[in-house]
Parts: sequence; C-alpha cells; structure tokens
Amino acid sequence: MTPHAAAPRIEMPVPREAPIRIARVLSRLNVGGPSLHVILLTAGLNDDAFRSTLIVGRENPREGNLLAHARARGVEPLVLESLRRDLHPLDDGRAFLHLLRLFRQWRPHIVHTHASKAGALGRLAARCAGVPVIVHTFHGHTFHSYFPPPLSWLFRTLERILARWTTRIITISPTLKEELIQYRIAPAEKIVVIPLGLELERFVESDRFRGELRRQLGVDAAIPLICSVGRLVPVKNHALLLQAFGRVLQHRPEAHLLVVGDGELRPHLEAMSDRPPLRGHVSFLGWRDDLERIYADADLVVNSSLNEGTPVAVIEAMAAARPVVATAVGGTPDLIRHGETGWLVPSKDPEALAEQILYVLDHPEEAARVARAAHVFALAHFRADQLIQRMRELYRALLALPEGERAPLLQASGDSLRGS
Repeated sequence: MTPHAAAPRIEMPVPREAPIRIARVLSRLNVGGPSLHVILLTAGLNDDAFRSTLIVGRENPREGNLLAHARARGVEPLVLESLRRDLHPLDDGRAFLHLLRLFRQWRPHIVHTHASKAGALGRLAARCAGVPVIVHTFHGHTFHSYFPPPLSWLFRTLERILARWTTRIITISPTLKEELIQYRIAPAEKIVVIPLGLELERFVESDRFRGELRRQLGVDAAIPLICSVGRLVPVKNHALLLQAFGRVLQHRPEAHLLVVGDGELRPHLEAMSDRPPLRGHVSFLGWRDDLERIYADADLVVNSSLNEGTPVAVIEAMAAARPVVATAVGGTPDLIRHGETGWLVPSKDPEALAEQILYVLDHPEEAARVARAAHVFALAHFRADQLIQRMRELYRALLALPEGERAPLLQASGDSLRGS
C-alpha cells in the first residue's frame, strides 16, 4: 500500500440465513411519536427472521419517557447516558465511541437510526464499523423553526454528508420526502416513504369512556371542550393556540381548553393562561397514558405546530373519531384533506385558527361526518402491522442487493397517502 492510499473499508458479511441482526438507535425515549415508532419496530422485528436491539439516550427534564411502555412489549432498551439530544462535544464523543464498540461487538447486518443526533452519531459509527446496510428515518426535520439560520444551514450540510453514507433514507410522509429533496439532502431515488404505524385499537373504543374525564374535571357535558396533546416546546407553538382560544372565548365564553403534555414552556404557558380572558378556562393535565379517555370527551382536537413530521396526536384523534383542526405544516396535509378528514389553517395566524375552531363547534353534524371519514382514513393507513410488514420488506430488499446496487430501489407504498 502506498503512503497515500486509502485504507480499505471493512465490510461485514450480509447474512445468508436468519436471523437478521438490527441495531436501532434513537436519541431518547421521550413521550412522542418517534419513541412509539421504534418500540413497535423493535418488538415486531424480534422473531425467527429478525433480532432487534434498541439503543436510546437520556431524556431532558419534563419530557417524560416510554420505558415502561417498551418493557410492557418485551423491549428492554440499552440506555447510553452519553447519548443526548442537545449538542455536547464531550458526551457526543463518548456516545460515538460507545456505539462504535457495540457495533463491532454485535456485528449487526443493519443499523437503523432515528432523529437527528442518533442519526449523526449512529450512522458515523456504523460506517466506521463496516455495517453492510445503514438506514435512517426522518420523523420530521430541524431545517427551520428550531434553530437560528446559521445553525440550520450547518445541520443541512451535515445531513447531506451523512446521506452519502446511508443506504436508504425513510420519511414518514410524502411531503417530508419532497422537503428533503428541496433541501438537497438526498436524491429522490434514495428516499422511501413508510408511514407511521400505531396501536390504534384503544382509540377506536374511546367512546365507551365518554363522560369520565368531564366528571373528573367538573366540566359540564354542554361545555365545548377543546384539546391539545403534545410536548410543550417552542416548535409546537402552544402560544398560538392560547391566542386563538382567547378569541374563541369572545364568542363561546363557556368553552374550556385542555393542554395535555409537558415541557420546558409549561411555566410560561401556565402564566399566559392565568390572565384574562383565559383564566379559569385552561387546564394543564401533564403527560397522560389514558389518552383514549381524553379524546372520548373532546369536542375538538387542535394541533398548532410550526413544523411537523406526521403528528401522532392527530392520527390518534382521527382514530378516535374526533374532529381535528391543525396548522398546514410538514406532513400534516398528508393526513388532513381540508373539509374531508379535518381542517387546515395557516401557521402563525391566531385569527384563522380561532375562526376554524368556532366553525367546527358551530357545525356539529358536519364535524361528526368529517370525524367519521378521518377515522376510516387513519385505520386504513397507520396500523402497526402495516408498518412492520413494510419494514420487513425494505430490510430484505436492501440486504438482497449487492453493495454497489443498494442506491436505487422502488418507492415504498407510503406515497399512496397523498392520493388516498
């Protein structure tokens, strides 16, 4: 070897027989859609054909975690204390070295990373360890509405580099795929759409709990109950919802708002809600693991985000046959066809949001019809068994291809969402 020759990259052998070993990496197992997603995949891909291991980092304060949820499904995650969502050079270096050691010891056939930090460290470690197939899922992106423009530019540049090392990129909605292409993260042929899969059965039966939450909260059945579910963080833009709700109260002074979730902005949002006209009309419930009871008594579910991948709370509300009003951001328009499976409003427009909330409250028969259509749509497209089967097919297809042919692959069935 000449002094300037590149060192050969060590490749792990592609499996000739089952089981296929998968190492799945997520930055943290906080309450939210990505955590539910990886738990389902890890549990569903542990059989004679696949062996899955889930590696997660630590959560930030107020984020909650789904560790008990994972264990109830037979998943015992390996927790790396050094793996965290925030930038921290020392811990990031430790997490990378830990992942590299694990991959060299376990010799997985596939490393599948989820979300930004795990995606960066996990893919780099997998490449250095010679893993044959590297897959990354974008559950959304942080290219706007999260960080200052220079930092967003840096993250876009990093993702373009990482994409070159990635066998296949997955997005959870067609719109998200289009955004990655527009940001030049990867070419279209390298990106497949595989929608979320969720355990929706408990939401289908939510009507049997109707009245329980209202009795607990002392809210009369005649009072309009509006609900929001999600992390209390800037990108979810609960401030917009509170501004809109203040306008709603001018016309429906008896209305009440439930805010389900927690996060760094909770003290600020509670302070906003403790001033007229909101005082006495907003309840903060924190994290709840009985969302079927929450949706059962909600007249309307609202999502006011600045940016989304595919909002899990919207899918859950649809499965529970609850009307949904949401900002038209990210992958939300792939879920909601305006006036057919819900209602969309512009982002950052409290007047438009208030007007749409009032419209839904004032037209209960139309709201019920739209909610029934949304229920059918959610159950047809976002079941857990569909997700697991689609991922099985993708993994087998990638492993069956010679290394030089792993870039092109036919699109997964998720693109059919748009025209459904």
